[in-house]
Amino acid sequence: MKCPFCAHVQDKVVDSREGKEGLIIRRRRECLKCKRRFTSYERIEEIAFRLIKKDGRREPFDRGKLMTGLIKACEKRPVPLKELEALADEIEAMLQESPDKELTTDRVGAHVMLRLRDLDKVAYVRFASVYRRFEEAADFLEELKGLLDQKKAEENR
Repeated sequence: MKCPFCAHVQDKVVDSREGKEGLIIRRRRECLKCKRRFTSYERIEEIAFRLIKKDGRREPFDRGKLMTGLIKACEKRPVPLKELEALADEIEAMLQESPDKELTTDRVGAHVMLRLRDLDKVAYVRFASVYRRFEEAADFLEELKGLLDQKKAEENR
């Protein structure tokens, strides 16, 4: 493992912990050259899942792309990174539990939007604007109207 501080390739493992229901191992490492500590994560390499894009193309699922989209949607919002990682874990679990090894981006995106709506309404609208390709202000207004209608319905219960 290359040290992120000095790029030295030798280190020692200081501590190992299991996390995320046994799916990840977290290791604290110490560089043998600069003596600084850093964390690495090991995860089991699962069967490659593919996403069917709206235009019919097929792409391997990329957790990094999902996290990038979530982080951008939640930029400058009070949403902890831990919540976004949990959501990415949820999406991965959904893929693993699916009998199909290919899912449409519509299904994955709908699940992400559903969870983001509960986490942070602004992040939800940001994500929806990219995911649904809003082109006009009216698209935003329609989405916001849906959120307000939902809030009113919840208040009347």
